[in-house]
Amino acid sequence: MATITDILPAGAWTGVPADRVVLDYDGRHRRRIVLTGVSGASYLLDLAEATHLHDGDGLLLPGGGVVRVEARPEPLMEVRGETPAHLVRLAWHIGNRHLTAQIDGDRILIRRDHVIAHMLEHLGARVLDVEAPFDPEGGAYHDHLHGAHDHAH
Repeated sequence: MATITDILPAGAWTGVPADRVVLDYDGRHRRRIVLTGVSGASYLLDLAEATHLHDGDGLLLPGGGVVRVEARPEPLMEVRGETPAHLVRLAWHIGNRHLTAQIDGDRILIRRDHVIAHMLEHLGARVLDVEAPFDPEGGAYHDHLHGAHDHAH
């Protein structure tokens, strides 16, 4: 089993990956774990500190080659506003509740929560249940406390 100790941020590597690992959001916050690629091969991820792996990151194999990290679709809520200013106001309410959120163009993706859905609908949002990969913003405190690496998207 190959031991992986280095992460290549999405966009920092090119080429065809040797394998892929498909993980949900929680499964992508790791320090040490055995991962199974879609090929069936096993890899020991052994990092110095817990790190959040992003969709498109590469796990550098010791002998060369890269295992691509892919975000698995999961149950989320898509939040849309009537105008860009309305969406910003909705984002403020989501952030004020310290919810993990992915800003994605003209929508915000958050984890499903019927209480939050009701609150957002009361604020005029259009809320729809979706299945999508979840790769939220790290946030100032999250990156510092949980060791998430910083890279441009």
